Amino acid sequence: MSTSAVAPRIRSKRMPSRDQAQPVPPEHVAPREVTRIDRGLVLGILIAFGAIITGIAATAIGISYFLQPAGALIVLGGTMGVILITTPVHALLDSARRVKELFSIRQVNREALVEEIVQYARVARRDGMLALEPLAHKASSRLLRDAILLSLDSTDRIDLRALLETDLRMRERQGEMDAKVLEVAGGFAPTIGILGTVVGLIDVLRHFSNVTSVGHGIGTAFVSTIYGLALANLVLLPIANRIRARVADTFEVQELILESVIAIADGAHPFAIRQRLSSFLRPPFTIAPAGDGLPAAVGLMQRPMPLERFSIGARTR
Repeated sequence: MSTSAVAPRIRSKRMPSRDQAQPVPPEHVAPREVTRIDRGLVLGILIAFGAIITGIAATAIGISYFLQPAGALIVLGGTMGVILITTPVHALLDSARRVKELFSIRQVNREALVEEIVQYARVARRDGMLALEPLAHKASSRLLRDAILLSLDSTDRIDLRALLETDLRMRERQGEMDAKVLEVAGGFAPTIGILGTVVGLIDVLRHFSNVTSVGHGIGTAFVSTIYGLALANLVLLPIANRIRARVADTFEVQELILESVIAIADGAHPFAIRQRLSSFLRPPFTIAPAGDGLPAAVGLMQRPMPLERFSIGARTR
């Protein structure tokens, strides 16, 4: 056979056919996260403190009456000391970093993420899992990139799921630890406030002979209790719950990525993957858009199809 006869065959194999799917569009490969200020958190803080200040002003009591440096020192210093006693320094720094991140929210477009994953599934079924390696570096999520690259190196589905689930559990546990630091501090703050009140009452009893100063001193002493209650119920405990809510929302996205990567590694059909991931979306949404060659289904009422039904080994052409 001549060389000229072999060359056209080689070139024909390298040229993509007209029916072959085109490469994944960049806008579907990397739908970037949008970071903005968490307006709900800022608005909640303003409303809480604004309502308390307005209520105090409505009682005709001067705001300066509640400014007691001694009480603030006892409550804030005592609470900080308790945090240092109960929490290692590195955990305290992680919790402070988590609190700082609360003021900015990263919005993940779940619909775009599902479309990105479906595109990866099509490439994997058409060209094999190794074809995902160059695309994984353009993934919109670092976890998605790492999970895809890990699936390329893992040959056992059970080991792959164990590795990904371990990573997710550690992320969730870290978020719970960060919230627990503030929750523990919120439990001690009112008690320390009462301690400040007791100290103030002791100081009042030293001047018991002056009835006028006793009445004024008792009112001043209870300001420490207000400091402790406000610090716990307006700052520490709400922020701890906010951290848990943020971690839960992030965990849903991470679980979406885990399930999708395992399904791609199993060779599941792209429509089955879309159907399975639809449970992670917020209604209303479209499960299967036109152009998949399969009937469209809208909403969450339809039960997701088993992935095993669309596996490479079971699907016949």
